[in-house]
Amino acid sequence: MTQYDYIVVGAGAAGCVVANRLSADPGVNVLLLEAGGPDSNPLIHMPAGFTKLTGKSVNWGFNTLPQKEMNNRAMHYPQGRTWGGSTSINAMIYIRGNRKDYDAWSALDNEGWGYDGVLPYFKKSENNERLVDDYHGTGGPLNVAEQTQNSKLTRAFVRSAQEIGIPYNPDVNGAEQFGVTYYQVTQRNVRRESAATAFLKPVLNRTNLTAITHAQVTKVLVENGRAVGVKYLHKGNNEVTAHANVEVVLSGGAINSPRMLLLSGIGPADELKQLGIPMVHNLPGVGKNLQDHMDVYIPAVVNQPISYNGEDRWDRAVLHGIQYLLYKTGPVTACVAEAGLFLNTSYEVRSPDIQIHCLPAYVVDHGRMRIKGHGVTINTCNLRPKSIGSVTLRSSSPLDEPAIDPNFCGDHEGYDWKISIEGFKWGRRLLAAPSFKPYIEREYLPGEDKQSDKEIKNYIRQWSKTDYHPVGSCKMGSDEMAVVDTQLSVRGLEGLRVIDASIMPTLISGNTQAPSIMVGEKGAAIMLAGKVV
Repeated sequence: MTQYDYIVVGAGAAGCVVANRLSADPGVNVLLLEAGGPDSNPLIHMPAGFTKLTGKSVNWGFNTLPQKEMNNRAMHYPQGRTWGGSTSINAMIYIRGNRKDYDAWSALDNEGWGYDGVLPYFKKSENNERLVDDYHGTGGPLNVAEQTQNSKLTRAFVRSAQEIGIPYNPDVNGAEQFGVTYYQVTQRNVRRESAATAFLKPVLNRTNLTAITHAQVTKVLVENGRAVGVKYLHKGNNEVTAHANVEVVLSGGAINSPRMLLLSGIGPADELKQLGIPMVHNLPGVGKNLQDHMDVYIPAVVNQPISYNGEDRWDRAVLHGIQYLLYKTGPVTACVAEAGLFLNTSYEVRSPDIQIHCLPAYVVDHGRMRIKGHGVTINTCNLRPKSIGSVTLRSSSPLDEPAIDPNFCGDHEGYDWKISIEGFKWGRRLLAAPSFKPYIEREYLPGEDKQSDKEIKNYIRQWSKTDYHPVGSCKMGSDEMAVVDTQLSVRGLEGLRVIDASIMPTLISGNTQAPSIMVGEKGAAIMLAGKVV
């Protein structure tokens, strides 16, 4: 049995941050465990390469339970499984969410987690190449950059948004979120800047930091109400026990952190009993309160060869690869989602409730569906869904996939359906705007003949997908369903914290990469200070 002061489970967005900050003290020993391998696949580091990272080499490749409102589809549910976690396979978009998101956390009895309490930790991580003001940081480990190119279709999207009344906003992470923008991205020298490249790899030479890959944690060990270590499978078969003298930190994300708690006998007593898992600590909220953004896309046929479709054909890919290696230009530099917007559906809505991405290519079924010719895809998203799902276990085996139920559009009030349909209509307005007209031949899906709300709803049932933003399954709070307190300590146990997107009590208004890194920064600071900071 190996001995460490701290054990951090999961080398993703938050885990890399926590491991970095804790190991900055040479007087402590830190163990970082990652179920996947190192980020050695070259496609990870080339911006456009993530479109090819759909296999299980760097991806858990989960599927949801059949979604009742989505034609009972079991939906593909990617999660990163490598150094950097999902920050190594995402589109690199740097979005923080809205001030009101975090003030809402504070209002839920989470003192210190309002916007003014989290802004310093966004800034602490950040090295923004363009923006230097009260909202942004410079000198942090995480590089935030402009994209090197934007396609003609992306530029048409930005103009079209302004033509339908949405103003240009050069910084949707600043004072105002509303508007259309060219996304800033987590890149450095036109290479992906993941949590691993920013926080982990620069400090791997620390003698007090041990990072082990292919190490899937199967159980948190608890003795007398205190977490004392973990068991993990190394390379699939060799069971290893590691002891933590101070604390165990779970940073597996919104799917794997509740999964590990449940496997350890920490969770709802009735669920554990049904699975034959001995109860260690009854905590009803584990795996509940799962929230995620659902994506509705509108692909349209483009009448000119100006999209990214076909650029991955082997002969072109070779040329683009050479261009990228020599000059850091060309299609390989694209993050695909080059621009986006935030809008309010009505004057009564106090902050944006819809986000729309422009993808200058056909991107259908997570990019797995090949469509001939050239296209553009408008992705629309309800930012603050009311549907609540869950993460549970299928069995007591740590090797079985968890049962993931985002419960898309499952709210009883019908709010999520209303906003999803409204977002779809806004997407159509964009495609019909003057700046898009020279390029758009026709709508590919669902087709212009589908106009009624019922027809749009049927289309959404068949084609919607996750926007890859699961949160909330180990929520922070003080009510009976809260899993962690404001110090991110698991309620009722000592020596155990959860620090990742699963602690978010509500879903933020945007992409979750930057907020997850912020949670890692603030969580590490709390650990080091011994109190909420």
